[in-house]
Amino acid sequence: MAKQVLPTSPYTPVVRAGDWLIVSGQLGIKDGVLVTGGVAAQTAQAVANLKAQLATMGATLKDVSKTLCFLTDMDTFATFNEAYVAGFGESRPARSTIGVAALPFGGDVEIEAWAYKPVR
Repeated sequence: MAKQVLPTSPYTPVVRAGDWLIVSGQLGIKDGVLVTGGVAAQTAQAVANLKAQLATMGATLKDVSKTLCFLTDMDTFATFNEAYVAGFGESRPARSTIGVAALPFGGDVEIEAWAYKPVR
Protein backbone atom coordinates (compact mmCIF):
# COMPACT_ATOMS: atom_id res chain seq x y z
CA MET A 1 0.00 0.00 0.00
CA ALA A 2 1.30 3.45 -0.88
CA LYS A 3 2.01 5.84 1.96
CA GLN A 4 -1.25 7.47 2.93
CA VAL A 5 -0.89 10.87 4.54
CA LEU A 6 -3.69 11.59 6.96
CA PRO A 7 -5.33 14.96 6.43
CA THR A 8 -5.44 17.55 9.17
CA SER A 9 -8.82 17.45 10.89
CA PRO A 10 -10.52 18.66 14.05
CA TYR A 11 -9.67 15.33 15.66
CA THR A 12 -8.87 15.12 19.36
CA PRO A 13 -7.44 11.66 20.13
CA VAL A 14 -8.06 11.68 23.90
CA VAL A 15 -9.87 13.95 26.34
CA ARG A 16 -10.44 13.99 30.08
CA ALA A 17 -14.00 14.34 31.38
CA GLY A 18 -13.68 14.42 35.14
CA ASP A 19 -12.38 11.03 36.23
CA TRP A 20 -12.91 9.56 32.76
CA LEU A 21 -10.61 9.45 29.76
CA ILE A 22 -12.31 9.10 26.41
CA VAL A 23 -10.11 7.86 23.58
CA SER A 24 -11.38 8.53 20.07
CA GLY A 25 -11.57 5.62 17.66
CA GLN A 26 -8.14 4.24 16.86
CA LEU A 27 -7.44 2.68 13.50
CA GLY A 28 -4.68 0.28 12.52
CA ILE A 29 -2.46 3.11 11.32
CA LYS A 30 1.27 3.41 11.96
CA ASP A 31 3.42 6.30 10.73
CA GLY A 32 0.46 7.64 8.75
CA VAL A 33 -0.11 4.39 6.85
CA LEU A 34 -2.73 1.69 7.31
CA VAL A 35 -0.81 -1.46 8.30
CA THR A 36 -0.89 -4.48 6.03
CA GLY A 37 -2.01 -7.89 7.23
CA GLY A 38 -5.76 -7.45 7.38
CA VAL A 39 -7.97 -7.44 10.43
CA ALA A 40 -5.48 -9.16 12.77
CA ALA A 41 -2.69 -6.68 12.05
CA GLN A 42 -5.02 -3.67 12.07
CA THR A 43 -6.52 -4.75 15.40
CA ALA A 44 -3.07 -5.20 16.95
CA GLN A 45 -2.03 -1.74 15.73
CA ALA A 46 -5.30 -0.13 16.85
CA VAL A 47 -4.72 -1.55 20.36
CA ALA A 48 -1.12 -0.28 20.29
CA ASN A 49 -2.40 3.16 19.28
CA LEU A 50 -4.99 3.03 22.04
CA LYS A 51 -2.26 2.18 24.58
CA ALA A 52 -0.18 5.11 23.35
CA GLN A 53 -3.09 7.55 23.72
CA LEU A 54 -3.85 6.27 27.22
CA ALA A 55 -0.18 6.64 28.19
CA THR A 56 -0.29 10.35 27.32
CA MET A 57 -2.79 10.70 30.18
CA GLY A 58 -1.02 8.36 32.62
CA ALA A 59 -3.39 5.45 32.02
CA THR A 60 -3.10 1.87 30.78
CA LEU A 61 -5.39 -0.75 29.28
CA LYS A 62 -6.16 -1.88 32.84
CA ASP A 63 -7.97 1.44 33.33
CA VAL A 64 -10.28 0.82 30.35
CA SER A 65 -13.86 0.09 31.41
CA LYS A 66 -15.58 0.08 28.01
CA THR A 67 -14.64 -0.29 24.36
CA LEU A 68 -16.71 0.29 21.26
CA CYS A 69 -15.36 -1.59 18.26
CA PHE A 70 -16.26 -1.24 14.60
CA LEU A 71 -15.70 -3.84 11.87
CA THR A 72 -16.36 -3.40 8.17
CA ASP A 73 -16.92 -7.16 7.82
CA MET A 74 -18.55 -9.07 10.67
CA ASP A 75 -17.32 -12.31 9.09
CA THR A 76 -13.88 -11.29 10.43
CA PHE A 77 -15.14 -11.19 14.04
CA ALA A 78 -13.27 -14.34 15.14
CA THR A 79 -9.97 -12.99 13.77
CA PHE A 80 -10.66 -9.58 15.33
CA ASN A 81 -11.58 -11.17 18.66
CA GLU A 82 -8.37 -13.21 18.80
CA ALA A 83 -6.21 -10.13 18.13
CA TYR A 84 -8.26 -8.02 20.56
CA VAL A 85 -7.82 -10.56 23.37
CA ALA A 86 -4.08 -10.80 22.64
CA GLY A 87 -3.77 -7.02 22.73
CA PHE A 88 -5.76 -6.49 25.92
CA GLY A 89 -4.14 -9.39 27.79
CA GLU A 90 -5.90 -10.02 31.09
CA SER A 91 -8.01 -6.85 30.81
CA ARG A 92 -11.62 -7.51 29.89
CA PRO A 93 -13.53 -4.23 29.62
CA ALA A 94 -17.18 -4.23 28.65
CA ARG A 95 -17.32 -4.23 24.87
CA SER A 96 -19.67 -3.65 21.99
CA THR A 97 -18.77 -4.61 18.43
CA ILE A 98 -20.69 -3.10 15.55
CA GLY A 99 -20.61 -3.85 11.82
CA VAL A 100 -20.30 -0.72 9.67
CA ALA A 101 -20.25 -0.03 5.94
CA ALA A 102 -16.90 1.75 5.95
CA LEU A 103 -14.24 3.32 8.17
CA PRO A 104 -11.93 6.29 7.57
CA PHE A 105 -8.84 5.73 5.40
CA GLY A 106 -10.07 2.31 4.29
CA GLY A 107 -9.61 0.73 7.72
CA ASP A 108 -11.18 -2.61 8.60
CA VAL A 109 -11.18 -2.04 12.38
CA GLU A 110 -11.62 0.90 14.74
CA ILE A 111 -11.52 0.81 18.55
CA GLU A 112 -12.80 3.55 20.87
CA ALA A 113 -12.31 3.36 24.64
CA TRP A 114 -13.47 4.85 27.93
CA ALA A 115 -11.01 4.59 30.82
CA TYR A 116 -11.61 5.42 34.46
CA LYS A 117 -8.59 7.27 35.85
CA PRO A 118 -9.50 9.53 38.78
CA VAL A 119 -7.83 12.90 38.98
CA ARG A 120 -5.38 12.87 41.87
